[in-house]
Amino acid sequence: MARFCDLQSLSSPFSSHPTIPRSPNFKPIFSFHCSSSSSSSSSPFTEKHSIKRYQRDDWLYKNQSDQPSVTSSCSIPYDSESIRQNDIAMQLPELKKLLEVLREKRVSSGCDDGKCGPGNVFLVGTGPGDPELLTLKAVKVIQSADLLLYDRLVSNDVLELVGPDARLLYVGKTAGYHSRTQEEIHELLLNFAEAGATVVRLKGGDPLVFGRGGEEMDFLQQQGIQVKIVPGITAASGIAAELGIPLTHRGVATSVRFLTGHSRKGGTDPLFVAENAADPDSTLVVYMGLSTLPSLALKLMHHGLPPDTPAAAVERGTTPQQRTVFAHLKDLADEIKAAELVSPTLIVIGRVVSLSPHWSLSSNEASSLVEA
Repeated sequence: MARFCDLQSLSSPFSSHPTIPRSPNFKPIFSFHCSSSSSSSSSPFTEKHSIKRYQRDDWLYKNQSDQPSVTSSCSIPYDSESIRQNDIAMQLPELKKLLEVLREKRVSSGCDDGKCGPGNVFLVGTGPGDPELLTLKAVKVIQSADLLLYDRLVSNDVLELVGPDARLLYVGKTAGYHSRTQEEIHELLLNFAEAGATVVRLKGGDPLVFGRGGEEMDFLQQQGIQVKIVPGITAASGIAAELGIPLTHRGVATSVRFLTGHSRKGGTDPLFVAENAADPDSTLVVYMGLSTLPSLALKLMHHGLPPDTPAAAVERGTTPQQRTVFAHLKDLADEIKAAELVSPTLIVIGRVVSLSPHWSLSSNEASSLVEA
């Protein structure tokens, strides 16, 4: 039997109050079914064509007779590319207008003819979802931005910190729908930086851990734009801490390895890493691995990782909507399917999982590891 945990807590958005209420204690329950918290309507993140996205970015759709539909957080239409292109076309007039305003502001301040150079671009990690895990530097940069390009996995609570005069632009990606291509994101960052703006690129987790921050940094630096990195707590660290899982532990795990569940060209084989990753003395953390986990688990066991290796899958970790499945590696894919976990889900595989206070599949496992 697997163990399923559903973390429910009061909403605790980042507010102006000096003390932010903590979430109540994590209370695991046995279950084989998902709860209503798995629906996109209660997601802490920006889901596809959600109402919150268009409300947040409404400045882009001023004077549009054909307003985007925001009646629900719906599934992607069949012709998603046409929808995407139409959305970009609707945004274009206001984006051009903002560029002109920024350029005129530079000229009026005596920065014409390249005297002041381009603006700065900040790549800011916002952590796994809980706004209390933001760094002080991240908060400072977010509140000083002119324009913020934000991803799907930047939590709604974090976006509440944006300054009143700043502009937000959603550039998130999800399976089957990219609101902007990576190349289009590069051009947006470049154009607004050249206009002298302080541009903040908000990314879930850490911008340099499976966040394509390195690509954006490389592109901009080649164009002469200064890029500053503000690190964030990557999902592996934040979620493991939430569950009480030490990623390394003396005598149990001497190393930790971060894997991506997506190969560059797609498919079900995550980068052919299983042969080297099947180490019982290491902890494996798999990002974006829901669809490829069945293949990865089989390969890990084929290359020697014991089928009863403890594992956990965590949906929307560190948020009030967090849900967790504990299981042995051989059962994990089936239990994830039974619980109907959705993206984003982080997967942790290794003996350290049994050290979590929420692991109870075998009370002897953890005690024997600690004694060893």
